[in-house]
Amino acid sequence: MTCEVSWFSALCDDDYEFLGVPEPALRSSWEHCRNLVLTADRHGYDNILLPSGYGLGIDSVAFAGGVAPMLRQIQLLVAVRCGELWPPQLARQLATLDQMLAGRLTVNIISSDMPGQAMASEPRYGRSLEVMQVLRTLLDGKPVDFHGEHFDLSLDPPAARTVSGRCPPFYFGGISEPAREVAAAGADVFLMWPDTLPQVESILEDMRARAAKHGRTLRFGYRAHVIVRETETEARLAAARLVSKLDDVTGESIRKQSLDSQSVGVSRQAQLRESAEGDGFVEENLWTGVGRARSGCGAAIVGDPDQVLAKLEAYQALGIEAFILSGYPHAAECDLFARHVLPRLDHGALFAEESPVG
Repeated sequence: MTCEVSWFSALCDDDYEFLGVPEPALRSSWEHCRNLVLTADRHGYDNILLPSGYGLGIDSVAFAGGVAPMLRQIQLLVAVRCGELWPPQLARQLATLDQMLAGRLTVNIISSDMPGQAMASEPRYGRSLEVMQVLRTLLDGKPVDFHGEHFDLSLDPPAARTVSGRCPPFYFGGISEPAREVAAAGADVFLMWPDTLPQVESILEDMRARAAKHGRTLRFGYRAHVIVRETETEARLAAARLVSKLDDVTGESIRKQSLDSQSVGVSRQAQLRESAEGDGFVEENLWTGVGRARSGCGAAIVGDPDQVLAKLEAYQALGIEAFILSGYPHAAECDLFARHVLPRLDHGALFAEESPVG
């Protein structure tokens, strides 16, 4: 089964040789993050996530505009935080980016508190759904006449249009009750952070049922780190080395930097870590040690090429069609995965038939 395989460009100061030990050369910068994107493009990855965090790193939308003309074939999955930009202006920016990418734009919708503001979970997710509804209407080239709790808008679409004339796909994640409802009602791809195979299956079943109530279907994505080496022993040693200089105080400080550090999804990653065995493995080839220094995606697929491939195929068997992977340092692990696993996957852009490449 064909799947979309994406990599990660560390726009949020999340690149290390040793977790918790900052290195100037790996800090988020235009040059470093550009090189990560170009590396993934050269290796033939289908997409790359450009994350977004106000207090960390550099801006995703501005970065996307800078790197777009340099790319050969890869899509950009640009993270945008709902509420930080006025939806009509954001629609105009996204349409412009899509033109620059010859139709290869995808959008990661983030439901987050705005910098300096705290909002309860339910209205915050309600705002996110309204943003998605307004964006989809405008990016489909239609006038918007929207009167919601958070936005009151009546206006024509921007003059800038996407290559296809349609809204780019929305990727969206979250496992709280309001997050699931928003995904079911407004997303194209529901993204998950790492979890055990039975829990992944349970969430996918729930999300299929929720989407059906809205008369919709969802596609599913999985965000995880990966550590692949020629042997399982080498992979486990690499995992141990990655956290060998990390202390608990530093790890907790890093986890608290995110605006989303108290979310239900983050709590689930902590529970996963706490339920793991002493070596950090919560199930076969799924290692939670990386979550000691991350508030979000907190586990890695660890093993030899056959084991990593088998793990990805197990997720595919449940219905996962898109993988967003990363590793530390990101450029080195991007090379290793491309060498050992990527050629063995039947992969391609998830919405390639809907987004023509120029």
